[in-house]
Amino acid sequence: MNQTRIEPEKRFERDDRSLRELFRELSGEAITLVRQEAEFAKTEMSKKTSRAIKDIGFLAVGGAIAYAGLLGLIAAAIIGLANALPSWLSALIIGFAVATIGLVMVAFGADRLRKEPPIPRKAMESMEEDRSWLQKNMR
Repeated sequence: MNQTRIEPEKRFERDDRSLRELFRELSGEAITLVRQEAEFAKTEMSKKTSRAIKDIGFLAVGGAIAYAGLLGLIAAAIIGLANALPSWLSALIIGFAVATIGLVMVAFGADRLRKEPPIPRKAMESMEEDRSWLQKNMR
């Protein structure tokens, strides 16, 4: 059998740069990394903001249209109930029912808004990973 001996690969090639040059390069690369992470965070926030503005627009227009229809239904309910009860009592009952429904909807909407914090979560996680890596490798 013909065996050819394979030399082990060099793991590290000699670098004749001084320690100062290496730290200068590391510093420059760290600054570049921070700038890229900031740009990433800015892009993520921009996407979140534009999505939120679009959703708020739909909420506003839909809410205005629904409000107009709701006023008509409330008036019809008060008039209909006034046939069986005094007018003031029918207005009070319908007003209380509508206010209760409105409060439940406001609570639901506020809860949904709280679930999506406005911070750029992905960018923050990436920056934390970079910070950890730098701390580990700078020792």
